[in-house]
Amino acid sequence: MPLEPSVRVVRELTSRGYNADREAVTLLAGADDPAVAVDRVVEAAPEDAVTLSTEDVRAALDADPAPDPRGADADATADSSSDATDAGTAADTPTSTGGDSTAESARETTTPQETKGVETRSSTDGPHNERAPNGGSDSGRDADEAGGRAANADLRSVDIEGDVTGESTGTGEYKDFVSVFRDRYDRLSKQLRGRVNHRPTSALDSMPGGSDAAVVGMVNDVRSTASGHWLVELEDTNGVFPALVMKDRDIADLVDDLLLDEVIAVEGTLSDDGGIVFADDIHFPEVPRTYDPSTADRHVQAALISDVHVGSQEFAEDAWRSFADWLHTPEAESVEYLLVAGDMVEGVGVYPGQDEELDVVDIYEQYEAFAQHLKDVPGDMEIVMIPGNHDAVRLAEPQPAFDDELRSIMSAHDAQFTGNPSTVTVEGVSILMYHGVSLDEVIAEHPGDDVSYDNPHRAMELLLKKRHVAPKFGGRNRLAPEEKDYLTVDSVPDVFHTGHVHKLGVGAHHNVRLVNSGCWQHQTAFQESVNIDPDVATAPILDLDTLDITVRKFA
Repeated sequence: MPLEPSVRVVRELTSRGYNADREAVTLLAGADDPAVAVDRVVEAAPEDAVTLSTEDVRAALDADPAPDPRGADADATADSSSDATDAGTAADTPTSTGGDSTAESARETTTPQETKGVETRSSTDGPHNERAPNGGSDSGRDADEAGGRAANADLRSVDIEGDVTGESTGTGEYKDFVSVFRDRYDRLSKQLRGRVNHRPTSALDSMPGGSDAAVVGMVNDVRSTASGHWLVELEDTNGVFPALVMKDRDIADLVDDLLLDEVIAVEGTLSDDGGIVFADDIHFPEVPRTYDPSTADRHVQAALISDVHVGSQEFAEDAWRSFADWLHTPEAESVEYLLVAGDMVEGVGVYPGQDEELDVVDIYEQYEAFAQHLKDVPGDMEIVMIPGNHDAVRLAEPQPAFDDELRSIMSAHDAQFTGNPSTVTVEGVSILMYHGVSLDEVIAEHPGDDVSYDNPHRAMELLLKKRHVAPKFGGRNRLAPEEKDYLTVDSVPDVFHTGHVHKLGVGAHHNVRLVNSGCWQHQTAFQESVNIDPDVATAPILDLDTLDITVRKFA
């Protein structure tokens, strides 16, 4: 199928090392001869230009054309060359139709089953969600005729909250740790105090035995007694108080979900001597069961990916090209956003023996290679990126966004860079983007088989339950002390997007969409040694108007 004019323009510009503003692409695509227009604009571009502006295009197109040295047949030659290019692209480029695609209702929590080449809509879709025959909505098709995704630029919106970039004040002193934990307690305890008749630990000490009691505290310790019961120590700003969870109570199973340093509430009865609470109930900050997520006002989609790992010998380059080619097809015309949840590159010195598995050994050259692959993505898409633990930012979370030098390397698409984690609101849909290193901690600590690397969305559920993306301090995940806790989930997101574990996971928790997006790196020797079998070249496509997910596979 011939590519649309705007797509041909974007590809021609990127092949010459240029990006362009969306309106600039629209102007070039609407020219009488887009190929000649691109030639004129590139020839007239400033020497240091990376992104061609609308003004650059207008100036070049309004100028008197220079004599064409090719002679009188130049136009015919250009037309035939353009046709040949389109034919060659259609015949030779391994464009993926998505391979195996998967759709899942926003109300289901199981990992979707795969179907062969058929996009299955959820049973909740109504007439307002019907697609045009080409795979897009009627409005999306009309927009494409008017200049592709660029025609919808005025309808787009991206807002970012919770970004630590430029706000970091922690120096590693004791007072910084006190500050971040006090802030965590204050913010999460507010979400719990409305559910229980909270008393500070100092007040519990003075209450008579047998009294009803409730305490909101940070989990200071969890240990089993000689009789098999559970003793949970809770700490607030006044002190520490123990709660005993009897092994024969229904709530005993909730102890498996606990992590140190998370904030919970316990209700129960004081012992006769008043020195302990016999727990009757455990409350987590949680997401309300009745949570009603927001959706976009039009049919528009976002591709959620992570863990590209350019620079690794196992980078799935062919699959990436298939993904990028698919983004240029009419089937993907509604995919206007690309959200990347960390690990753009493989990095250097991240794990033992990594240097033997690198294809590119210099970290800056890795980002330059990533930038070249990013150019394969249509230039009229909005891109948002957060860093991960393989990226060249500080390892401790919250991680600031990429520095100016790395941003300049990855500047071709004018992407938005933000810290890890951040809440990115796309056309009214709030998406909590977190790379996901703490998932290792949750999976390792939880005794249940259902919380595993094969089901990363189950670990994500627990983080939402705790309303904190990395509660445990001093474990596998490095945490930086700040004046406030940037890892607390204050507002319930509509979508929770993570990566890191290289496994696909799609589900829902109290109507919040959960997506762990897999990776673009085949199994390394290190991953094999720790029994990680990655889900490679998966691209979950989120319908922002319904929150349905279609998983596209390109390998």
